[in-house]
Amino acid sequence: MLDLGRAKFINIIRRQSTRRKLILSGLFDAVVALISFPLALVIRFGSFDSNLFGFENLLDFILVVFAVKMVIFHLMRLSRGIWQFASIPDLTLIIKASSLSVLVSLGVIFFWQRAQSVPRSAFIIDWFITLAMLGGGRFYYRLLRESGRKNRGMDYINTLIIGAGSAGEQLLRELKREQTSMLHVVGFLDDDIANHYRTIHGVSVLGEISALERWVDKFNVTNIIIAIPTATSKEIRLIVSLCMQLNLEVKSLPALKDLVDGKVQVSQLRPVAIEDLLGRKPVELDQPAIGQMLTDQVIMVTGAGGSIGSELCRQILLFNPTRLILFESCELFIYRTEKELKRQFGSIEIIPVVGDVRERARVKEVLATYRPDMIFHAAAYKHVPMMEQNPHEAIKTNVMGTRIVAEESVQHSVKKFVMISTDKAVNPTNVMGATKRVAEMICQMMQQQGSTQFVTLRFGNVLGSAGSVIPHFMEQIRTGGPVTVTHPEVTRYFMSIPEATQLVLQAGSLGNGGEILLLDMGEPVKIDDLARELIKLSGLTIGDDIDIKYTGLRPGEKLYEELLVTSENTLPTAHQMVRVARARSVQSQVMSEVDSLIKSAGDADQIRASLVRLVPEYLPNPTVGAKSLEVDPVVQ
Repeated sequence: MLDLGRAKFINIIRRQSTRRKLILSGLFDAVVALISFPLALVIRFGSFDSNLFGFENLLDFILVVFAVKMVIFHLMRLSRGIWQFASIPDLTLIIKASSLSVLVSLGVIFFWQRAQSVPRSAFIIDWFITLAMLGGGRFYYRLLRESGRKNRGMDYINTLIIGAGSAGEQLLRELKREQTSMLHVVGFLDDDIANHYRTIHGVSVLGEISALERWVDKFNVTNIIIAIPTATSKEIRLIVSLCMQLNLEVKSLPALKDLVDGKVQVSQLRPVAIEDLLGRKPVELDQPAIGQMLTDQVIMVTGAGGSIGSELCRQILLFNPTRLILFESCELFIYRTEKELKRQFGSIEIIPVVGDVRERARVKEVLATYRPDMIFHAAAYKHVPMMEQNPHEAIKTNVMGTRIVAEESVQHSVKKFVMISTDKAVNPTNVMGATKRVAEMICQMMQQQGSTQFVTLRFGNVLGSAGSVIPHFMEQIRTGGPVTVTHPEVTRYFMSIPEATQLVLQAGSLGNGGEILLLDMGEPVKIDDLARELIKLSGLTIGDDIDIKYTGLRPGEKLYEELLVTSENTLPTAHQMVRVARARSVQSQVMSEVDSLIKSAGDADQIRASLVRLVPEYLPNPTVGAKSLEVDPVVQ
């Protein structure tokens, strides 16, 4: 109750303060409206002696001009602008109001008193005076507020902005407006020579980015802001490297695709992320095709609480489905996801369903109740070493779970089933990869069973996903290290979570059934380089502040991941970042072998033997304990 009363009191005070400001602004405009025309006459005739003017009813004319201006100022809501944020739009409004009021005044006076010889030049002078006083008053107030903020004895952080383009200009303008900002911009650096030795809002463009150290020393700079939304990862790496050498704090604006409103705000500043350094071309989606697939449809996502599943839900909701069903076995995950999605997309029906893909009765019940048009199957166990130690669980979820959801999709006439697979399904050396390859084969077989279109999508590692390497490294850095890397040469393909999920939707719209689609993962990245970049971004020095320790490859791990096996060719699709793999055909007895695999889920050696029969390219790591794997394959 006390908090509620306090909030009401604060709101009353704020309303009173706002009312006072509106009254003062209106009084100022009224004074300008009243004195501008007499001042114009004085300037025109050099005196305020009505005998010199050569016309009668001077007071009437002044009152007419005043009345006209006040009406127009009121109709154009001139006094409602916030003076401390006065800018070009405010100046534009002042020009319109001044011009209209002077023109209307001129028309009224000459229509009313045609015989009177009021000089037209007086109205031109009146326009200049009105404009100067209205605009000058507002901008002078803003100048006083900004200069007063710098003279309050506060310790400001000297800052350089990298990039003197439109983003840098908008950022500087926002920093000058932001009353609570401690950042004091001392200059810009930009490699565009055309911008050198010029000023932006009174701040100089000092020179090229390579001269960073000189200006840091001269102005005692401790903060750098990268304001180049179009910068490539190579350019950002260079800037960050320079800043790290000088022990500077670095922040960045989001990428261009994230600045959707075209306005740069101080709140958008963020630390440079590893995604900025890895850098990939922004994904350009075929929005109409995805919209045709998702809009006004009932969509279901399995594993909806996971890092991929939850982001997939966010991306799907942007296309306004009729209903989104969140299917997830973890109560906490689905609670968090539902809460977030309903806050962002409250107008769309979002249904959380706690259930396990391994339980056929529950899957059948959900599909019969909600009749989804499309299913995105993201539920899976994906941690390689963990699944090596627990292969029976990988079989239950990755194989049996996929088969259950796929079969029930056919039974309940789901239009399209999109399964998310992995690059580890190619020439697998671990149980996780092998089980995902079996899941792909199940989808290939199910394509022949009904009208449901089965589309499989392979991609590599996802930055920041649960259990992935980057959160693991960040935790190690936070606790003081060492940062553990399995091998100095180990490489992986990486993609951001939003990028991966966007391409999942794109691939879903491209697939017609039976395909294995591959995402363009760009260039592979050395995990060792990744660890070193993260340490640098954390402001630490390798060897002095923290160490890197090489632990050796874990069971089932490869040095290099592949997206394609050599015997598979790829074909282009309508999207440049999605290709179709010419996967080998699957024999009809695969499903009986899958049955045997599921039944053998209690014995690790038997599981691996069954996996080799199903996936002949699977070469299990001998250190894990497989005994006899000399068996005949059942696929080509």
